[in-house]
Amino acid sequence: MAKVKKSPRPKAQTPKGFRDYFGAEVRERSDMLKTISSVYHRYGFDVLETSAVETIEALGKFLPDVDRPNEGVFAWQEDDSDWVALRYDLTAPLARVYAQYRNNLPTPYRRYSMGPVWRNEKPGPGRYRQFYQCDADTVGAANIGADAEICMMLADVLEEVGIQRGDFVIKVNNRKVLNGVLDIMGLTDQVQRDAVLRTIDKFDKVGEPGVRDLLGKGRLDASGAYIDGVGLSSAQADPVMAFLTSKGQDIEETLANLRAAVGASTVGQSGVNELETMAGLFQSGRYGVQQIDIDPSVVRGLGYYTGPVYEAELTFEILDEKGRRRQFGSVAGGGRYDDLVKRFTGQAVPATGVSIGVDRLLAAVGQKGRISPTSVGPVIVTVMDRDRMGDYQAMVSELRTARIRAEVYLGNPKNFGNQLKYADMRNAPIAIIEGQREKDSGVVQIKNLILGSKIAQSATLEEWKENPAQREVPRTELVRSVQAMLNGQA
Repeated sequence: MAKVKKSPRPKAQTPKGFRDYFGAEVRERSDMLKTISSVYHRYGFDVLETSAVETIEALGKFLPDVDRPNEGVFAWQEDDSDWVALRYDLTAPLARVYAQYRNNLPTPYRRYSMGPVWRNEKPGPGRYRQFYQCDADTVGAANIGADAEICMMLADVLEEVGIQRGDFVIKVNNRKVLNGVLDIMGLTDQVQRDAVLRTIDKFDKVGEPGVRDLLGKGRLDASGAYIDGVGLSSAQADPVMAFLTSKGQDIEETLANLRAAVGASTVGQSGVNELETMAGLFQSGRYGVQQIDIDPSVVRGLGYYTGPVYEAELTFEILDEKGRRRQFGSVAGGGRYDDLVKRFTGQAVPATGVSIGVDRLLAAVGQKGRISPTSVGPVIVTVMDRDRMGDYQAMVSELRTARIRAEVYLGNPKNFGNQLKYADMRNAPIAIIEGQREKDSGVVQIKNLILGSKIAQSATLEEWKENPAQREVPRTELVRSVQAMLNGQA
Protein backbone atom coordinates (compact mmCIF):
# COMPACT_ATOMS: atom_id res chain seq x y z
CA MET A 1 0.00 0.00 0.00
CA ALA A 2 1.39 3.38 -1.05
CA LYS A 3 2.28 5.73 1.76
CA VAL A 4 -0.06 8.70 1.99
CA LYS A 5 1.88 11.90 1.40
CA LYS A 6 1.32 14.44 4.14
CA SER A 7 0.33 17.95 3.20
CA PRO A 8 3.06 20.45 4.06
CA ARG A 9 2.42 22.61 7.06
CA PRO A 10 1.73 26.27 6.28
CA LYS A 11 4.51 28.68 7.14
CA ALA A 12 3.77 30.89 10.12
CA GLN A 13 4.87 34.18 8.60
CA THR A 14 3.38 37.61 7.94
CA PRO A 15 2.73 38.34 4.24
CA LYS A 16 5.34 40.54 2.55
CA GLY A 17 4.71 44.22 3.13
CA PHE A 18 2.46 43.69 6.14
CA ARG A 19 3.13 43.49 9.87
CA ASP A 20 1.47 42.49 13.12
CA TYR A 21 0.78 44.91 15.96
CA PHE A 22 0.81 43.83 19.60
CA GLY A 23 -0.69 45.25 22.78
CA ALA A 24 1.40 48.36 23.50
CA GLU A 25 1.55 49.39 19.84
CA VAL A 26 -2.20 49.07 19.40
CA ARG A 27 -2.82 50.96 22.64
CA GLU A 28 -0.47 53.78 21.61
CA ARG A 29 -2.17 54.13 18.23
CA SER A 30 -5.61 54.04 19.82
CA ASP A 31 -4.60 56.77 22.29
CA MET A 32 -3.22 58.92 19.47
CA LEU A 33 -6.34 58.49 17.34
CA LYS A 34 -8.44 59.47 20.34
CA THR A 35 -6.37 62.63 20.83
CA ILE A 36 -6.53 63.57 17.14
CA SER A 37 -10.28 62.92 16.94
CA SER A 38 -10.85 65.13 20.01
CA VAL A 39 -9.15 68.05 18.20
CA TYR A 40 -11.12 67.40 15.01
CA HIS A 41 -14.33 67.21 17.02
CA ARG A 42 -13.49 70.47 18.80
CA TYR A 43 -13.21 72.15 15.42
CA GLY A 44 -16.73 71.03 14.51
CA PHE A 45 -15.93 68.05 12.27
CA ASP A 46 -18.14 64.95 12.33
CA VAL A 47 -16.79 61.41 12.07
CA LEU A 48 -17.46 59.32 8.95
CA GLU A 49 -16.73 55.63 8.46
CA THR A 50 -16.68 54.44 4.85
CA SER A 51 -16.43 50.97 3.40
CA ALA A 52 -12.94 49.52 3.10
CA VAL A 53 -13.86 48.47 -0.43
CA GLU A 54 -14.60 50.85 -3.30
CA THR A 55 -15.32 50.33 -6.97
CA ILE A 56 -12.43 50.92 -9.33
CA GLU A 57 -14.52 53.67 -10.93
CA ALA A 58 -14.70 55.48 -7.58
CA LEU A 59 -10.93 55.28 -7.12
CA GLY A 60 -10.40 56.11 -10.79
CA LYS A 61 -7.51 58.11 -12.13
CA PHE A 62 -6.13 58.81 -8.67
CA LEU A 63 -4.49 55.40 -8.63
CA PRO A 64 -0.87 55.23 -9.80
CA ASP A 65 -0.39 55.88 -13.52
CA VAL A 66 -0.87 52.34 -14.77
CA ASP A 67 -2.90 50.70 -17.50
CA ARG A 68 -4.48 47.87 -15.54
CA PRO A 69 -7.11 48.68 -12.88
CA ASN A 70 -5.69 46.19 -10.36
CA GLU A 71 -2.19 47.65 -10.19
CA GLY A 72 -1.40 49.88 -7.26
CA VAL A 73 -4.34 48.54 -5.27
CA PHE A 74 -5.55 45.16 -4.05
CA ALA A 75 -8.39 44.56 -6.50
CA TRP A 76 -10.59 41.74 -7.71
CA GLN A 77 -13.34 41.28 -10.24
CA GLU A 78 -16.93 40.50 -9.26
CA ASP A 79 -19.71 39.05 -11.40
CA ASP A 80 -17.37 38.80 -14.40
CA SER A 81 -17.59 42.55 -14.92
CA ASP A 82 -17.17 44.91 -12.00
CA TRP A 83 -13.78 45.56 -10.43
CA VAL A 84 -13.57 46.52 -6.75
CA ALA A 85 -10.54 47.27 -4.57
CA LEU A 86 -9.44 47.97 -1.03
CA ARG A 87 -9.36 51.74 -0.57
CA TYR A 88 -6.13 53.40 -1.53
CA ASP A 89 -6.74 56.46 0.67
CA LEU A 90 -9.61 58.11 2.57
CA THR A 91 -10.18 61.00 0.15
CA ALA A 92 -11.59 59.11 -2.84
CA PRO A 93 -14.23 57.42 -0.62
CA LEU A 94 -15.20 60.88 0.72
CA ALA A 95 -15.77 62.16 -2.82
CA ARG A 96 -18.00 59.17 -3.55
CA VAL A 97 -19.93 59.62 -0.28
CA TYR A 98 -20.51 63.33 -0.88
CA ALA A 99 -21.70 62.71 -4.44
CA GLN A 100 -23.99 59.91 -3.28
CA TYR A 101 -25.55 61.63 -0.27
CA ARG A 102 -25.10 65.35 -1.09
CA ASN A 103 -28.83 66.09 -0.92
CA ASN A 104 -28.89 64.91 2.70
CA LEU A 105 -25.63 66.48 3.87
CA PRO A 106 -25.06 70.02 5.16
CA THR A 107 -23.07 72.41 2.99
CA PRO A 108 -20.26 72.74 3.75
CA TYR A 109 -19.79 69.16 4.93
CA ARG A 110 -17.02 68.78 7.52
CA ARG A 111 -15.93 65.25 8.21
CA TYR A 112 -13.00 63.29 9.62
CA SER A 113 -12.12 59.63 9.01
CA MET A 114 -9.59 57.27 10.53
CA GLY A 115 -8.61 53.80 9.47
CA PRO A 116 -6.31 51.55 7.46
CA VAL A 117 -5.65 51.96 3.74
CA TRP A 118 -3.97 49.50 1.40
CA ARG A 119 -1.49 50.08 -1.42
CA ASN A 120 -0.17 47.29 -3.63
CA GLU A 121 3.28 48.80 -3.92
CA LYS A 122 6.79 47.50 -3.40
CA PRO A 123 7.45 47.42 0.35
CA GLY A 124 10.66 48.72 1.87
CA PRO A 125 12.14 49.69 5.25
CA GLY A 126 9.34 51.34 7.20
CA ARG A 127 7.09 51.20 4.13
CA TYR A 128 4.14 48.84 4.44
CA ARG A 129 1.23 47.91 2.21
CA GLN A 130 -1.27 48.55 5.00
CA PHE A 131 -1.08 51.66 7.15
CA TYR A 132 -3.32 54.05 9.07
CA GLN A 133 -4.44 57.47 7.90
CA CYS A 134 -6.33 60.13 9.79
CA ASP A 135 -8.08 62.67 7.53
CA ALA A 136 -10.16 65.80 7.98
CA ASP A 137 -11.87 67.55 5.06
CA THR A 138 -14.30 70.37 4.34
CA VAL A 139 -16.40 69.83 1.20
CA GLY A 140 -18.52 72.59 -0.34
CA ALA A 141 -16.61 75.64 0.94
CA ALA A 142 -14.78 77.82 -1.59
CA ASN A 143 -13.79 80.20 1.22
CA ILE A 144 -10.01 80.20 1.64
CA GLY A 145 -10.67 80.28 5.38
CA ALA A 146 -11.41 76.55 5.15
CA ASP A 147 -7.81 75.92 4.07
CA ALA A 148 -6.41 78.14 6.82
CA GLU A 149 -8.55 76.38 9.41
CA ILE A 150 -7.19 72.97 8.38
CA CYS A 151 -3.63 74.24 8.86
CA MET A 152 -4.38 75.69 12.29
CA MET A 153 -6.14 72.48 13.33
CA LEU A 154 -3.13 70.47 12.19
CA ALA A 155 -0.84 72.62 14.34
CA ASP A 156 -3.09 71.95 17.34
CA VAL A 157 -3.04 68.20 16.63
CA LEU A 158 0.76 68.04 16.56
CA GLU A 159 1.08 69.85 19.88
CA GLU A 160 -1.59 67.76 21.58
CA VAL A 161 -0.04 64.42 20.56
CA GLY A 162 3.31 65.52 22.02
CA ILE A 163 5.26 67.38 19.32
CA GLN A 164 6.33 70.59 21.00
CA ARG A 165 6.27 74.00 19.36
CA GLY A 166 9.62 74.48 17.65
CA ASP A 167 9.86 70.84 16.62
CA PHE A 168 7.47 71.23 13.69
CA VAL A 169 6.40 73.69 11.03
CA ILE A 170 3.41 73.55 8.68
CA LYS A 171 4.54 74.80 5.28
CA VAL A 172 1.92 76.35 2.99
CA ASN A 173 2.06 76.98 -0.74
CA ASN A 174 -0.47 77.27 -3.59
CA ARG A 175 -0.67 75.26 -6.81
CA LYS A 176 -2.03 78.35 -8.54
CA VAL A 177 1.32 80.02 -7.97
CA LEU A 178 3.04 77.02 -9.54
CA ASN A 179 0.66 77.15 -12.49
CA GLY A 180 1.44 80.84 -12.86
CA VAL A 181 5.14 80.08 -13.07
CA LEU A 182 4.48 77.44 -15.74
CA ASP A 183 2.33 79.93 -17.67
CA ILE A 184 5.01 82.60 -17.87
CA MET A 185 7.48 79.91 -18.94
CA GLY A 186 5.28 79.33 -21.96
CA LEU A 187 4.83 75.63 -21.28
CA THR A 188 1.63 74.29 -22.84
CA ASP A 189 2.49 70.59 -23.11
CA GLN A 190 0.97 68.81 -20.09
CA VAL A 191 3.65 66.10 -20.07
CA GLN A 192 6.37 68.74 -19.87
CA ARG A 193 4.48 70.70 -17.19
CA ASP A 194 4.17 67.52 -15.08
CA ALA A 195 7.89 66.86 -15.54
CA VAL A 196 8.69 70.35 -14.24
CA LEU A 197 6.46 69.82 -11.20
CA ARG A 198 8.18 66.51 -10.42
CA THR A 199 11.53 68.25 -10.68
CA ILE A 200 10.45 71.05 -8.34
CA ASP A 201 9.40 68.40 -5.82
CA LYS A 202 13.07 67.27 -5.62
CA PHE A 203 14.29 70.68 -4.47
CA ASP A 204 14.75 69.61 -0.84
CA LYS A 205 16.85 66.61 -1.97
CA VAL A 206 19.09 68.02 -4.73
CA GLY A 207 19.08 71.74 -3.98
CA GLU A 208 19.10 74.69 -6.36
CA PRO A 209 21.96 73.49 -8.64
CA GLY A 210 20.42 70.00 -8.90
CA VAL A 211 17.01 71.35 -9.89
CA ARG A 212 18.52 73.62 -12.51
CA ASP A 213 20.44 70.67 -13.99
CA LEU A 214 17.30 68.49 -14.02
CA LEU A 215 15.30 71.25 -15.70
CA GLY A 216 18.00 71.33 -18.37
CA LYS A 217 19.99 68.43 -19.78
CA GLY A 218 20.15 66.32 -16.60
CA ARG A 219 22.64 65.35 -13.90
CA LEU A 220 24.55 62.50 -12.29
CA ASP A 221 22.91 61.23 -9.13
CA ALA A 222 24.73 60.02 -6.02
CA SER A 223 25.13 56.52 -7.45
CA GLY A 224 26.77 57.80 -10.60
CA ALA A 225 23.76 57.14 -12.83
CA TYR A 226 22.81 59.86 -15.29
CA ILE A 227 19.29 61.29 -14.88
CA ASP A 228 17.82 62.83 -18.01
CA GLY A 229 16.54 66.36 -17.62
CA VAL A 230 13.36 68.08 -18.82
CA GLY A 231 15.25 69.80 -21.65
CA LEU A 232 14.46 73.45 -20.87
CA SER A 233 16.75 76.28 -21.78
CA SER A 234 18.45 78.31 -19.05
CA ALA A 235 16.06 81.22 -19.72
CA GLN A 236 13.04 78.94 -19.42
CA ALA A 237 14.31 77.57 -16.12
CA ASP A 238 14.86 81.03 -14.61
CA PRO A 239 11.20 81.54 -13.49
CA VAL A 240 11.27 78.16 -11.71
CA MET A 241 14.46 79.05 -9.87
CA ALA A 242 13.05 82.47 -8.96
CA PHE A 243 10.00 80.73 -7.54
CA LEU A 244 12.00 78.15 -5.55
CA THR A 245 14.28 80.77 -4.04
CA SER A 246 11.53 83.25 -3.20
CA LYS A 247 11.47 82.40 0.53
CA GLY A 248 12.23 85.66 2.31
CA GLN A 249 13.12 86.74 5.83
CA ASP A 250 9.42 87.15 6.64
CA ILE A 251 6.04 86.45 5.05
CA GLU A 252 5.80 89.92 3.49
CA GLU A 253 9.10 89.47 1.67
CA THR A 254 8.14 85.95 0.55
CA LEU A 255 4.83 87.18 -0.89
CA ALA A 256 6.57 90.03 -2.70
CA ASN A 257 9.08 87.61 -4.22
CA LEU A 258 6.28 85.29 -5.33
CA ARG A 259 4.45 88.15 -7.03
CA ALA A 260 7.61 88.91 -8.98
CA ALA A 261 8.07 85.23 -9.84
CA VAL A 262 4.59 84.83 -11.38
CA GLY A 263 4.76 88.12 -13.23
CA ALA A 264 1.61 88.99 -15.16
CA SER A 265 0.02 85.55 -14.76
CA THR A 266 -3.57 86.04 -13.54
CA VAL A 267 -3.80 82.59 -11.98
CA GLY A 268 -0.41 83.07 -10.32
CA GLN A 269 -1.38 86.40 -8.79
CA SER A 270 -4.62 84.82 -7.57
CA GLY A 271 -2.60 82.13 -5.79
CA VAL A 272 -0.39 84.75 -4.10
CA ASN A 273 -3.51 86.65 -2.98
CA GLU A 274 -4.87 83.46 -1.40
CA LEU A 275 -1.59 82.91 0.44
CA GLU A 276 -1.74 86.48 1.72
CA THR A 277 -5.28 85.93 2.99
CA MET A 278 -4.25 82.73 4.75
CA ALA A 279 -1.27 84.45 6.35
CA GLY A 280 -3.60 87.10 7.75
CA LEU A 281 -5.91 84.43 9.18
CA PHE A 282 -2.97 82.65 10.81
CA GLN A 283 -1.95 85.93 12.42
CA SER A 284 -5.51 86.56 13.63
CA GLY A 285 -5.59 83.06 15.13
CA ARG A 286 -2.27 83.78 16.89
CA TYR A 287 -0.31 81.17 14.97
CA GLY A 288 3.22 82.42 14.38
CA VAL A 289 5.60 81.51 11.57
CA GLN A 290 7.29 79.03 13.89
CA GLN A 291 4.05 77.01 13.62
CA ILE A 292 2.68 77.83 10.14
CA ASP A 293 4.72 79.49 7.41
CA ILE A 294 4.42 80.35 3.72
CA ASP A 295 7.01 78.19 1.93
CA PRO A 296 7.32 77.92 -1.89
CA SER A 297 9.20 74.59 -1.68
CA VAL A 298 6.00 72.66 -0.89
CA VAL A 299 4.61 71.06 -4.04
CA ARG A 300 2.72 67.90 -3.01
CA GLY A 301 2.78 65.07 -5.51
CA LEU A 302 -0.89 64.33 -6.15
CA GLY A 303 -2.20 65.85 -9.36
CA TYR A 304 -5.66 66.79 -8.16
CA TYR A 305 -4.65 69.76 -5.99
CA THR A 306 -6.08 73.00 -7.35
CA GLY A 307 -5.21 75.66 -4.74
CA PRO A 308 -3.46 75.85 -1.36
CA VAL A 309 -1.25 72.91 -0.44
CA TYR A 310 0.28 72.29 2.98
CA GLU A 311 2.66 69.89 4.63
CA ALA A 312 3.56 69.28 8.28
CA GLU A 313 7.30 68.80 8.66
CA LEU A 314 9.02 67.74 11.86
CA THR A 315 12.24 69.68 12.23
CA PHE A 316 14.10 67.79 14.95
CA GLU A 317 16.96 65.48 14.03
CA ILE A 318 17.13 61.70 14.28
CA LEU A 319 19.74 59.11 13.36
CA ASP A 320 18.94 57.06 10.25
CA GLU A 321 19.74 53.37 9.80
CA LYS A 322 23.35 54.29 8.89
CA GLY A 323 23.84 56.50 11.93
CA ARG A 324 23.61 59.75 9.97
CA ARG A 325 21.78 62.78 11.36
CA ARG A 326 18.74 63.93 9.39
CA GLN A 327 15.45 65.67 9.99
CA PHE A 328 12.48 63.44 10.69
CA GLY A 329 10.52 64.94 7.77
CA SER A 330 6.87 65.06 6.79
CA VAL A 331 4.07 63.42 8.79
CA ALA A 332 0.99 65.03 7.20
CA GLY A 333 -0.07 66.87 4.10
CA GLY A 334 -3.02 68.00 2.06
CA GLY A 335 -4.56 70.80 0.09
CA ARG A 336 -7.50 71.99 -1.99
CA TYR A 337 -8.96 69.62 -4.59
CA ASP A 338 -11.96 71.33 -6.20
CA ASP A 339 -12.32 68.83 -9.07
CA LEU A 340 -12.49 65.51 -7.23
CA VAL A 341 -16.26 65.32 -6.66
CA LYS A 342 -16.79 66.57 -10.23
CA ARG A 343 -15.91 63.10 -11.47
CA PHE A 344 -19.21 61.87 -10.05
CA THR A 345 -21.50 64.88 -10.46
CA GLY A 346 -20.12 66.71 -13.48
CA GLN A 347 -20.04 69.89 -11.41
CA ALA A 348 -17.05 71.33 -9.56
CA VAL A 349 -17.40 71.10 -5.79
CA PRO A 350 -14.82 72.98 -3.66
CA ALA A 351 -13.03 70.82 -1.11
CA THR A 352 -9.93 70.94 1.05
CA GLY A 353 -8.44 68.52 3.54
CA VAL A 354 -5.44 66.99 5.28
CA SER A 355 -4.20 63.44 5.82
CA ILE A 356 -2.00 62.45 8.77
CA GLY A 357 0.26 59.41 8.51
CA VAL A 358 -0.48 57.91 11.90
CA ASP A 359 2.36 55.36 11.90
CA ARG A 360 4.97 58.02 11.08
CA LEU A 361 3.52 60.36 13.69
CA LEU A 362 3.67 57.58 16.29
CA ALA A 363 7.30 56.98 15.38
CA ALA A 364 7.99 60.70 15.77
CA VAL A 365 6.36 60.89 19.20
CA GLY A 366 8.36 57.83 20.20
CA GLN A 367 11.59 59.52 19.05
CA LYS A 368 10.78 62.46 21.32
CA GLY A 369 10.29 60.10 24.26
CA ARG A 370 6.61 60.95 24.66
CA ILE A 371 5.50 57.30 24.50
CA SER A 372 6.22 54.84 27.28
CA PRO A 373 8.36 51.98 25.91
CA THR A 374 6.18 49.46 27.74
CA SER A 375 2.54 49.46 28.73
CA VAL A 376 1.40 48.69 32.26
CA GLY A 377 -0.21 45.28 32.42
CA PRO A 378 -3.04 44.03 34.62
CA VAL A 379 -2.97 43.26 38.31
CA ILE A 380 -2.43 39.49 38.57
CA VAL A 381 -4.41 37.48 41.14
CA THR A 382 -2.27 34.40 41.67
CA VAL A 383 -3.70 30.95 42.33
CA MET A 384 -2.40 29.13 45.39
CA ASP A 385 -5.18 26.52 45.53
CA ARG A 386 -6.91 25.46 42.31
CA ASP A 387 -9.96 24.36 44.35
CA ARG A 388 -10.53 27.97 45.45
CA MET A 389 -10.94 29.57 42.02
CA GLY A 390 -14.21 31.10 43.21
CA ASP A 391 -12.36 33.13 45.85
CA TYR A 392 -9.83 34.38 43.32
CA GLN A 393 -12.53 35.22 40.82
CA ALA A 394 -14.32 37.23 43.50
CA MET A 395 -11.15 39.27 44.05
CA VAL A 396 -10.66 40.06 40.37
CA SER A 397 -14.33 40.98 40.02
CA GLU A 398 -14.04 43.49 42.86
CA LEU A 399 -10.97 45.04 41.25
CA ARG A 400 -12.65 45.30 37.85
CA THR A 401 -15.75 46.84 39.41
CA ALA A 402 -13.42 49.54 40.78
CA ARG A 403 -12.13 50.09 37.19
CA ILE A 404 -8.80 48.42 37.96
CA ARG A 405 -7.44 46.23 35.18
CA ALA A 406 -7.02 42.73 36.61
CA GLU A 407 -6.98 39.04 35.74
CA VAL A 408 -6.77 35.65 37.46
CA TYR A 409 -3.82 33.45 36.49
CA LEU A 410 -5.32 30.73 34.31
CA GLY A 411 -2.23 28.67 33.57
CA ASN A 412 -0.96 25.67 35.55
CA PRO A 413 -0.77 26.99 39.16
CA LYS A 414 1.52 24.20 40.40
CA ASN A 415 4.72 26.28 40.15
CA PHE A 416 4.27 29.67 41.82
CA GLY A 417 7.50 30.94 40.24
CA ASN A 418 5.94 30.50 36.81
CA GLN A 419 3.04 32.70 37.89
CA LEU A 420 5.44 35.49 38.80
CA LYS A 421 7.30 34.99 35.49
CA TYR A 422 3.96 35.37 33.73
CA ALA A 423 3.26 38.57 35.69
CA ASP A 424 6.68 39.88 34.66
CA MET A 425 6.02 39.14 30.97
CA ARG A 426 2.71 40.99 31.24
CA ASN A 427 4.47 43.92 32.94
CA ALA A 428 2.00 43.55 35.79
CA PRO A 429 2.35 46.23 38.48
CA ILE A 430 0.97 44.14 41.34
CA ALA A 431 0.42 40.48 42.24
CA ILE A 432 -2.23 39.38 44.77
CA ILE A 433 -1.41 36.31 46.88
CA GLU A 434 -3.83 34.43 49.11
CA GLY A 435 -2.81 31.01 50.35
CA GLN A 436 -4.63 28.93 52.97
CA ARG A 437 -2.91 30.78 55.82
CA GLU A 438 -4.01 34.16 54.46
CA LYS A 439 -7.51 32.83 53.86
CA ASP A 440 -7.83 31.60 57.45
CA SER A 441 -6.48 34.93 58.78
CA GLY A 442 -8.71 37.10 56.57
CA VAL A 443 -5.75 38.82 54.87
CA VAL A 444 -4.08 38.96 51.44
CA GLN A 445 -0.52 39.67 50.35
CA ILE A 446 -0.08 42.56 47.87
CA LYS A 447 3.23 42.34 46.05
CA ASN A 448 4.49 45.54 44.43
CA LEU A 449 6.23 44.06 41.40
CA ILE A 450 7.59 47.36 40.08
CA LEU A 451 9.14 48.35 43.41
CA GLY A 452 10.35 44.79 43.93
CA SER A 453 12.20 44.91 40.63
CA LYS A 454 13.90 48.20 41.52
CA ILE A 455 14.87 46.96 45.00
CA ALA A 456 16.30 43.76 43.55
CA GLN A 457 18.50 45.81 41.24
CA SER A 458 19.95 48.40 43.58
CA ALA A 459 18.45 48.70 47.08
CA THR A 460 20.28 48.24 50.35
CA LEU A 461 18.90 46.15 53.21
CA GLU A 462 17.80 49.33 55.02
CA GLU A 463 15.91 50.55 51.95
CA TRP A 464 14.28 47.13 51.64
CA LYS A 465 13.03 47.31 55.24
CA GLU A 466 11.83 50.91 54.85
CA ASN A 467 9.94 50.22 51.61
CA PRO A 468 8.90 46.58 51.62
CA ALA A 469 7.79 45.35 48.20
CA GLN A 470 5.15 43.09 49.71
CA ARG A 471 2.47 44.08 52.23
CA GLU A 472 -0.18 42.14 54.14
CA VAL A 473 -3.57 43.85 54.29
CA PRO A 474 -7.04 42.81 55.45
CA ARG A 475 -9.00 41.06 52.72
CA THR A 476 -11.72 43.71 53.11
CA GLU A 477 -9.14 46.39 52.24
CA LEU A 478 -8.02 44.70 48.98
CA VAL A 479 -9.40 47.23 46.50
CA ARG A 480 -8.41 50.32 48.48
CA SER A 481 -4.89 49.01 49.08
CA VAL A 482 -4.34 48.05 45.43
CA GLN A 483 -5.55 51.46 44.27
CA ALA A 484 -3.25 53.22 46.74
CA MET A 485 -0.27 51.16 45.53
CA LEU A 486 -1.10 51.90 41.89
CA ASN A 487 -1.34 55.61 42.68
CA GLY A 488 2.07 55.44 44.35
CA GLN A 489 3.59 53.75 41.31
CA ALA A 490 2.16 56.40 39.02
